[in-house]
Amino acid sequence: MIKRILFFKMILVLIIPNVITADPMEISASDGDLYEIINADTLADGTQAHEYILVSTDQTYKMTGTITVKGDFYIQGELDEDDRPPTIQSGVLSDGTTVGTLFVLAGSDAEGVFSDLYLLANATNGAASGTAIEVKGDNVDLYVEGCVFDGWVVFAIAYNGQWDSFWIHDNVFRNMVHPNQQYIGEVLRNTWPGEAYTDTVSMVGNLMIGVNGYAAAPVSKWYMRYFQFDENAVLFTFKNPFFIFNMTEGTMNDNIFYGNYAGGVDRAEDPWWDNLWYPDTSFGVIALQPLNPANAIMFDADGDTATEAGMAAIEAQRDIEISGNECYWPSELTDFWSAYNDTATNWVRTPVWMNDRTVDMFADDEAYPLLVEDDNEVLDEDPGLPEVMLDDILHGTSETGDIGLLDYFMQIRTGTAATDYWGYGHSVVSGDDWIPTWPLPEMVALEWGDYTAVDNEQTLPERFTLEQNFPNPFNPTTEITFTLNQESNITLTIYNMLGQEVKELTSGFTPVGKHTVEWNGKDNLGKSVSTGVYLYSLNNGTQVLTKKMVLMK
Repeated sequence: MIKRILFFKMILVLIIPNVITADPMEISASDGDLYEIINADTLADGTQAHEYILVSTDQTYKMTGTITVKGDFYIQGELDEDDRPPTIQSGVLSDGTTVGTLFVLAGSDAEGVFSDLYLLANATNGAASGTAIEVKGDNVDLYVEGCVFDGWVVFAIAYNGQWDSFWIHDNVFRNMVHPNQQYIGEVLRNTWPGEAYTDTVSMVGNLMIGVNGYAAAPVSKWYMRYFQFDENAVLFTFKNPFFIFNMTEGTMNDNIFYGNYAGGVDRAEDPWWDNLWYPDTSFGVIALQPLNPANAIMFDADGDTATEAGMAAIEAQRDIEISGNECYWPSELTDFWSAYNDTATNWVRTPVWMNDRTVDMFADDEAYPLLVEDDNEVLDEDPGLPEVMLDDILHGTSETGDIGLLDYFMQIRTGTAATDYWGYGHSVVSGDDWIPTWPLPEMVALEWGDYTAVDNEQTLPERFTLEQNFPNPFNPTTEITFTLNQESNITLTIYNMLGQEVKELTSGFTPVGKHTVEWNGKDNLGKSVSTGVYLYSLNNGTQVLTKKMVLMK
């Protein structure tokens, strides 16, 4: 098997074209409090007069209040010659506390874009803020690209609006650990006790390292229409990385999961912990379950949720692919669990890649004909994490004052709460002129983004694949990416739901590798097509791959 070396490249390039348009406001860190500047630029209806570009990378932008916006909101950093993004940091308030949440998107049917920013939770007095971005409006599209989220002790991104969508690409989420609450420190989560259903979450090309909680979790309504989690690296989470077991369509492909669910909490130890309500079949990195009637009606409004046969028909429509993932637990961590279970009153669950319930669902082709699970592997050997990095994470380092994950584990289980942080290369904030270390320590220790053999010689792709288009839903353009494992004569074609050809995007001889094609929403005659669901199909002469996409005007 070709092992995947962890390649990490900071991709700090906004993939949403030209979001900063006419008359943006350039803001320097020396101009003053970012909160006051943007608030002063707020119109009477609560919307912003400008889009914002932050141009300082040698000084930190301070915020002494929460910026609440009621319409579209665009804020973008300008990278320096070393690709360092501008840093936004919570200021220290008069009572010694910090701002709880930096940005709140309160308007409905709005769009928010955050790109090329370093969002730092740690203030100069050592206190940490809770949440970087919160979405409270309904039907909000949030785009987060090329950002670093550092030290957020509650959520990086939170939401409680109905049917919001999130496009989270090429970001770093690091050291999101609460010192005395092992269950928070989440990347993306629906707030509790919110009652919001989730539309779309697309998470692609992100690095998550040292995270207490979830990578993604709609924890209130427990339902998500579409979930894309592709080409991410998730290194050490204390909890299970996902609380998404009622999604109806999605992909979870080509990710690396390393040391996840390290806390291994059992229901007997903590009855309300995220066992997904099935204590005997829960403790997997990947865990699905059948839809309940309330969620099923959201998926298929015309379906019969009152009968077993009707529910079965709805279940059969679920379209989920989980392929090409690699999962690894270092032996020192598994040995630690084993030793703990031999001596402790309460035992911990050793996590599995995919729990029994989920395995059974993917194996049942009659009940779940559209569920695909293929080419996933639990590795016997380390895929490439440097030994010194592993040692720092498990045992801590005096250089930054971090404790190790194993010490944190014992604090949680032998006391009422932990008192220290665990993680990798914590930002130790000092002085008003302090800015984060760049490049980040994990940028030096890891390489991420390419597949290589162990000897670093480039290898050919192993599979013929068609990725989910991005963005999706889209207006007016979207990108379709596919990978060829051998040179082929291919056609990539758009069809409507009646099977009629709309647009042939590309055809002809195409070399091995990854390719991306843009569709502008126009047909073969150059006319714009209407709102609706479309199919895009890739044919290499021997195999045809097809996926859905949504044009929304």
